[in-house]
Order: sequence, then structure tokens, then C-alpha cells
Amino acid sequence: MWRYLKRVLIGKPLKTLDEGQTRLTKFKALAMLSSDALSSVSYGTEQITTVLVTLSSAAIWYSLPIAGIVLILLLAITLSYRQIIHAYPSGGGAYVVATKNWGSNGGLVAGGSLLVDYMLTVAVSTTAGTEAITSAIPALYRFSIPISIIIVILIMMMNLRGMSESANFLTVPVYFFVIVITVMIIWGAIRIATGQVTYRATAGVGTPVAGMTAALFIRAFSAGSSSLTGVEAISNAVPNFNHPKRKNAAATLSIMSLILAAFFTGITFFSFYLGIVPNAHQTVLAQIGAQVFGGHGIGFYLLQLSTAMILAVAANTGFSAFPILAFNMARDKYMPHAFMDRGDRLGYSNGIISLAVGAIILIMIFHGKTNMLIPLYAVGVFVPFTLSQSGMIIHWFREREGFWLGKSFINLVGTLISLSLVVFLFWQHFGNVWPYLIIMPVLLYMFHKIHSHYVMVARQLHIAEKTKVQLHDYDGATVIVLVGNVTRVTRGAINYARSIGDYVIAMHVSFDENPGKEHRTANEFKAEFPDVRFVDIHSSYRSIGGPTIRFVDVIAKRAAARNYSTTVLVPQFVPKKPWQLALHNQTSLRLRALLNSRENIIVANYNYHLKQ
Repeated sequence: MWRYLKRVLIGKPLKTLDEGQTRLTKFKALAMLSSDALSSVSYGTEQITTVLVTLSSAAIWYSLPIAGIVLILLLAITLSYRQIIHAYPSGGGAYVVATKNWGSNGGLVAGGSLLVDYMLTVAVSTTAGTEAITSAIPALYRFSIPISIIIVILIMMMNLRGMSESANFLTVPVYFFVIVITVMIIWGAIRIATGQVTYRATAGVGTPVAGMTAALFIRAFSAGSSSLTGVEAISNAVPNFNHPKRKNAAATLSIMSLILAAFFTGITFFSFYLGIVPNAHQTVLAQIGAQVFGGHGIGFYLLQLSTAMILAVAANTGFSAFPILAFNMARDKYMPHAFMDRGDRLGYSNGIISLAVGAIILIMIFHGKTNMLIPLYAVGVFVPFTLSQSGMIIHWFREREGFWLGKSFINLVGTLISLSLVVFLFWQHFGNVWPYLIIMPVLLYMFHKIHSHYVMVARQLHIAEKTKVQLHDYDGATVIVLVGNVTRVTRGAINYARSIGDYVIAMHVSFDENPGKEHRTANEFKAEFPDVRFVDIHSSYRSIGGPTIRFVDVIAKRAAARNYSTTVLVPQFVPKKPWQLALHNQTSLRLRALLNSRENIIVANYNYHLKQ
């Protein structure tokens, strides 16, 4: 049943040789990897003005110079990540750059920040998309959290179907949003030029506002920097592009940045020109749409629909980048090797599922509130930005290729702005970003523990070239068969044990509850196998594991003294249908788990398959 359901939801498995068919063109990559960055324009300007109006609505004009600084940072980040794409085309983005130039700990800070940030990407995008839905349909407001969780699950299932299919799906909402916002900006500019929309700014540019401080300006700027989240995703996913990968990835990044800059500039300008003041019932973008399109007509609802759609699918940027970053870290032995496994559709399924689970947990912890998630989200972006761009300065001074001094200067500008933003975020939004100071040390500890485990395992399993393998020559074999009842399973297990062992022992654990049954079991066994030693161990506390382990230890010690190997054979029957396993007591599973902890003991299964 599960196999058929899986095929319906995910699709039939792809051959490894079909991997080339899952590569991305620039058209598909722009849809798949730019949705997070482009969708941020729906809340980036609002984050700036929300901070400014805490002082006064007259302070909204400061959103214009703040937007100018954000655009300078976008230029520096775009140029920097174009360099990263060409210098480190293996993917992994900031993690790989920081590891190569700052060492493993620098790379782990960048990688850990991005792993958490991609979970926040999914959480922020889905909650913001839900807010767009509830702005248009207020009756759904009380269902915000369930709606967000459902969106996460749907996007997870889409990504499990494979990268190419998810890209096909994403082209509709992403390009629909691009078209609608483009139309809104052009139509708004025409209506302003023709006098149909009048100037209603709350205050003119340059108007002195009492109480305006540098701290408030910085707070608004750091909040507005959320518009730049998702820019790094393309550099993480370079291996997914069609050949030539570097050229296509760099071109896609440039196109995305130009669209992002145009949209952010247009929305910020309209917010100022139309005198939009943030409120709890309608987003800034929705208010702009209502004025540009002349009320709640078709244009307004198309804007709300396109915004909800791109915010919902913006989470896909996290689903595209997280698995590849997790793969790179697992390859370096800092994350479980399960993240290197490809699923039926050639995607890194374990990374996709882990990301979805993490995002759902974050949505529930923060009660689906976007404004509570964004500051922590921005820290997770700008810490890797800082490490990657400063790492590129080291790279250029080491390589000294081409116009390396100019490239270093670009990275220096990006580093200084990114570092300043990190400082500002902790300074101005500490109440929302303090969890980062706990999460990061925990992640670093986990990464190092995983790495030390893999190194230790490799050291113990490695065979030196000139070292001969020392094989132990046993004089015989002792086989212990665990017996519950005398059945066909028992008969088959005993016969198999005789074929591989020189000395066979049947061990049974009896309880106080039914002594008559235990005696019958012993008599039945002795009648069936008179030549096999039967040991009945009594347990007053209804425990099977403890008595079994103690008995096996004693027999193994005696076997070792005779230079015999010790094998414990665990008989079990296998139902015809997998779901029927849930109807039976899985004692054999618990016994195997206990026995696997004993050194110098071989644990084997004897499976008897039922026919009906």
C-alpha cells in the first residue's frame, strides 16, 4: 500500500543515468532559486516603514535613503556571489568559501547559520504567504498556523518529486508575480504622470522629524535588509545548472538581482509617494495595490493572489539549497552521511524532509508570526555573508588572479556592510535574535562530535597497505537459539543451527504467570529435539532482555576458553503483508538491539515466511 501511495505522490524512480535530465535552465533556475529573494519585496519595505512609524508617520520619508543603502549592499553582494560562483562552482556557497579561507570552524559557523536560515526561509515565506491570504480573506485568520503547515508539506512533496518537476511548477507563481508587480509599477507610474494619482506623502524628503536618531535609522535599515535574503541561494546550487554551469548560474544571479532592485525601488517609492502607513489589517503592498489599481478590483486581487503564491513557494529556495549544503557538510563528515543519499527522484530526500520538519517546528514555536521570525532570519543570512565575502578577500590575495585588487575592494565593501548589519541586528533586535547565541554553539558542538565519530570509525576500519589482516582461526562454533514456543519457526532455526554449529544450545525464558505452560514448552522441546541442550531461565520480573544477555555472556566466555565462536540465532516469522507486522510483538527486534552491544558475539536472524 505504502509503495503505491509513494509512487502516486512522488512518482516512479529515476535511474542514476537520468540525472542529466534534472538539470536547470536559466528560465527554470530563476523560478526555482529566486522565489525567496523576489518575494522579500512584499515585506522588505514594510519592515522599514513599520520601524519608522514608531516615531512618527512623517519619518516615512527616511525609507528612501535607507532603500538606497540596501541597494548598495545588494550590488556588493551580487558582485561577490558572482565571484564565488566562478571560484567555487561545486556549490555550498558561503560554507565552502569560509571553510577554504577561514578554516573548518569558520565554515561550520557559515554552514550552521545557513542550515538554520533555510528553515527560517521556509517558515517566514509560508507565514508571510498565509498573511497575504488572510489579508484578502480575513475569516481564515484563525487558521493561520494550520495553513502555513499545509503549505510546507505540499512544497516538501513537490520537491520530493524531483528538482525539474518542482521547477516546472514554480514557473507559474514566480513569473505571474513578476508580471503583476511589473504591471503595477508601470501602471502606477503612468497614473502619477497623468495626474490620476496625487502626491500624498506624509512628509517631504528632507523634512526634519523631531526625535529621529541614528539608532532608529539603523534599526529600520537592519529590518529592511531582510529584502536581501535568498540572494545566496544560486551560489549554493551551481551543480544543478545546465552546462556551462558557472556562466548560467552567474547570469541567473544577475537577472534576479536586477529584478529585485527594480521591484524594491518601485515599492519603496510608491509607499512614500502615496503616504502608505503600515497597519495590522492590510499589508503595505496591498495598500499600494489598492491605490494604484483604483480600489479592490481585479488588479488588487490579482496582486494579492500573486503575492500569496510567490510567498508560499518562496520556501522552495530553502528546499533547493538546504539539501546541497547538507550534502557538502556530510561529505566533509560534519553531518550524518544519510544527507548524501539520493532518493527515488535523484533528490537528497533526507535533507528535504529534515528541512520541512524543522520549518514546521519553527512555525509552531513562533505562532506563525512573520515579524518575530525576520530578525533571526536576517542574522542567519548576514553572518554567512560576512564570512564568505571576507573569505573571498583572503582568496584573492592568495590567488592574485586578474583584476584581484578591484575584486578584493568589492568584497571589502560587502564585508563591512554585512558585518555592520550583524552588529546592528544584535544591538537593535536582541530580543528576537538572542536564540542565535544558543543555537550556534550547540550546532558547532554537534558538528564536531559527528566529525570526531566518523574520524574514529575510519581509523578503526582502515587497513594499512602493508599490514596483513589477522583472521582468527576458531576450533568450533557455539550457536545459541532463542526459543519462545516450539513451532515450525523453532524447528527450522534448530536445524539451521545444527548445520553451522558444533555445539547448539536452546535458551528459553520463563515467567511466574503460567508455570504449567512453561513446563509444557520444555517437554515439547525435549521430545522434538532430544539431542539439543535446553536451558530454561526463570525471570520473576517478566524481563527477557536481562536474563538473555547474562546467559549469552556466560556461554560466550566458556566458548572463548575453548576457542569457539559464539553465534546467537534469533528466530522470527515474517507475515505475508508488511502492515501485519504491527499486529505482533516485536520481541526479536529488542533482543537484537541488546545483543548487538556485546563484543565478540555474532547475532543472526532466522526468518520463517508465512504463506497467508
